[in-house]
Amino acid sequence: MDTIDLNKLDLSDRGLVLVPDAELTRLLELALEEDGVPRGDISSLSIVPDGRDVVADFVTRDAGVLGGMELLVRASQVPPLAGRVRVEACMADGQPISPGQTIGRLHGAWRDVLSLERTLLNFLSQLCGVATRTARFVAIAGGGVLVTDSRKTTPGLRRFEKYAVACGGAYLHRLGLDDAVMYKDNHLAAVPPDELGVELAEAIRRARADRSLRFTCVEVDRLDQLDVVLGLDAGLVDLVLLDNMDVETLREAVSRRDAGGSRIQLEASGGVTLETIAAIATTGVERIAVGSMTHGATWLDIGLDISPEDARD
Repeated sequence: MDTIDLNKLDLSDRGLVLVPDAELTRLLELALEEDGVPRGDISSLSIVPDGRDVVADFVTRDAGVLGGMELLVRASQVPPLAGRVRVEACMADGQPISPGQTIGRLHGAWRDVLSLERTLLNFLSQLCGVATRTARFVAIAGGGVLVTDSRKTTPGLRRFEKYAVACGGAYLHRLGLDDAVMYKDNHLAAVPPDELGVELAEAIRRARADRSLRFTCVEVDRLDQLDVVLGLDAGLVDLVLLDNMDVETLREAVSRRDAGGSRIQLEASGGVTLETIAAIATTGVERIAVGSMTHGATWLDIGLDISPEDARD
């Protein structure tokens, strides 16, 4: 799976590959245990009559982009939710949503719906928040550059958050440490500057010797380091990450790459904000990495509404 280019799959297939059913079960079991569901929802058991079914609406209170509804639909079909509730999607992931819209429905026994409400809302609100923030970055950057995510994700939820990034229209970077090579500043700190080219070339060949990699990337924070990487044999490096460079330095980096006829792609990274990404997108880099699409996202306010007429015997 690690060598699959997820960015070439449609959104639904990306969800299946990123978050298979076993991952959904793992997350649900952990979340429900955390909320005490296996030990009994005291509030619901003590006041809601047994055996009554209900249909509850997922209603958004905020504007944004929908992310995660398709995962909820599948989550209701696998343990521990299968046979207890059913999630129905009213809108597709990746679509814009407005306050007051019903984006999905939850069918099941009233007690079960109430017991699962907070877990499902937490899940959906977080992923919609990531999708929404991602879409803002993508829109401001424009269509001439790829906006990519990072590994700055919530521990244990990376694959879910990366799916939400895809819902927002951004490009997925590496999944972890094992599907691509990225030599960062701390990797290169022990390499003497005059040996950087030789050491990198040898390291890349070792890394590729016994596995297939999605890409090979080198992080640089100075133009002299970029020159070394550009001088390596063609095909060794796919991508250079330009770390914390200002706009003029990014333009110079692009100029140097183009002057040498290199096919290496350049990616700007480091502290990219909604206020700075437009200027960065004009420099000629092919990609812009934005960690805050995940770590800086604010949850969307989504509620689960049950009207009296929805309750039925």
